[in-house]
Amino acid sequence: MNNKIDIKKSNIKSVDTENKDIKNSGVLEVKSNEIFWNSTMEEIKRGYIQEGDIIKCLICGKTFQNGKVYRIDEEFYESWKAAELHIQNAHNSMLEYLLNMNGIFTGVTDAQREVIKLFAEGISDKEIASRLGVATSTIRNHRYKLREKEKQAKLYLAMMELLNESTNKKINKLEEGIICDAHKTATTLDDRFNITTEEKLQVIQNYINEDGSLKRYPSKEKKKIIVLEQITRNFTIGKTYPEKEINRILARIYEDYATVRRALIEYGFLSRSNDCKKYWVKE
Repeated sequence: MNNKIDIKKSNIKSVDTENKDIKNSGVLEVKSNEIFWNSTMEEIKRGYIQEGDIIKCLICGKTFQNGKVYRIDEEFYESWKAAELHIQNAHNSMLEYLLNMNGIFTGVTDAQREVIKLFAEGISDKEIASRLGVATSTIRNHRYKLREKEKQAKLYLAMMELLNESTNKKINKLEEGIICDAHKTATTLDDRFNITTEEKLQVIQNYINEDGSLKRYPSKEKKKIIVLEQITRNFTIGKTYPEKEINRILARIYEDYATVRRALIEYGFLSRSNDCKKYWVKE
């Protein structure tokens, strides 16, 4: 199927010719996190979901509207193909993105991550072994262990879907409230992230003023995570901030902006360059 569009022959009137990234607020970042974890296997594999007439990237939240065509590298594409090309151009591939996620979410070790990347190149096991400086039998052993993980994951997902269907609710649904999902860029995962919607609302009310500034900075880790997630809403996905701008934004929220800035990095809400001069929202 040819995914390019001849504008002269098309009856589509609305065209996005600028090929610009949509400016997403931190609110979208929080929403995108929920969408990511609630997506189906097929949606995660392709990297986007469809909500009505909107196609949305699962990684960064960039949207494409059905009925529009998008100009990319002087060619015109339908919305879904534009979304695919966006994932390829902005994020390389969903496989690469998933492999680069923290192993606490994927269950993949550093060694397995490197092997999978080489498998994806389509090269022989012998060449992989040569590149890694190991025996071919070691690569075969990796294949065996990865296959066992695949089988376990398949059965686990089947069990959870059957449980959800039989109880008519998801596993994170409580009698009162829902267990929230940790942000997908978290640097660790433990009981500190076992947070309910009710707890989150209470902490926001107790620690954050209506104008977004902090009443005080929490000392407990769970509360700190909730507050930091809200602070992240002040930053735009896809935008790079110089340190001065980061400090200026955070200073409006809390006087000890350096403490907040370090925590945003520590908990995986923001990334920064090696020289600490540039910051951006982690995707």
